[in-house]
Amino acid sequence: MEKAGNFVDQMKGRKTGFNILHIEKPAHELAPSLGISEESLRQRLAAIRLKLFSARDSRTRPHKDDKILTDWNGLMIAALAKGAQVFADTAYLKAAQNALNFIIKNMREIDGRLFHRHRAGESGIAANLDDYAFLIWASIECYEASFDIAYLKRALGLQEDLTKHFWDKEQGGYYFTPDDGENLILRQKDLYDGAIPSGNSVAMLNLVRLSRLTGNPELEAQAADVSRAFAGHVQRVPSGHTYFMMALGFLTYTAFEIVITGASEDEDTGEMIRAIRQQYLPNAVLLLRPPDDAAASEIIGIAPFTKDLKPVEDSATAYICRNFSCHSPTTDVREMLRLLNIEISDRDSQSVK
Repeated sequence: MEKAGNFVDQMKGRKTGFNILHIEKPAHELAPSLGISEESLRQRLAAIRLKLFSARDSRTRPHKDDKILTDWNGLMIAALAKGAQVFADTAYLKAAQNALNFIIKNMREIDGRLFHRHRAGESGIAANLDDYAFLIWASIECYEASFDIAYLKRALGLQEDLTKHFWDKEQGGYYFTPDDGENLILRQKDLYDGAIPSGNSVAMLNLVRLSRLTGNPELEAQAADVSRAFAGHVQRVPSGHTYFMMALGFLTYTAFEIVITGASEDEDTGEMIRAIRQQYLPNAVLLLRPPDDAAASEIIGIAPFTKDLKPVEDSATAYICRNFSCHSPTTDVREMLRLLNIEISDRDSQSVK
């Protein structure tokens, strides 16, 4: 504490005489200087906090923004699902799945279209481009984190709605608002990638990834249409369109379709998946095909190119494909990574044995 106070009035730039209480040192360092034990200090601080909270609780509480937004949750879900893959943390995946399932259950109209906002048990406001693009992104990440085909189906269904109601058939790209939404003077197209990426940039990358996951060239062609629609603008200020550039890189440069055939519960399947997730592969998609044709019927229906990709000698098998042209299958993790052009040092090789 300071006699003149340590709080500065932001308008006047002067100290007000009031202090904001804070602890300058951790308890194990502060306790000896006060001549008390660390445990005693912690007990006293706990009692002080209770008194402060009781005094603060007598004041009028500030309003709390407790609404649930589809677009912001989409970003969070995508991050959690990606974290689940990178850190092999099932808690992240569970949180992502719970949030996505909540939105799908509570924030859709009767016809399946999305709502933008949910609060106090009520959903409303027609979803915008960001809501769709970010939730499709989240669904793709949840598929690659869990290999639950329902998430890939969800992503494709949402993509159909997005194209049907937001696509500019004349100039290309996506409008921010749907064709059956509020009657506006001008339907804008958002492209700037700022604190969060733009809906068009995310939608473009979603299209490329979905095309690679399913083998549908029409989706990739539509991604190319998005790139052409905004190419001139992006070329003038590329630094303002960083996520768009990521999508363009996936669309333009060498990309991989990685298919692992094997039972998800088998150790050799898990070993291959872990080895891939330990690498940085921004231009790759990962699919899991069950070894049994009957169990694989759903993924084959969505991604027909996986039909003839089967395990070799009843072992988990990797197919590394470029533009759906696949190398010879391999059951060896090191060979799989070599086909992805990844050099493994002796130290790194220990993690894939």
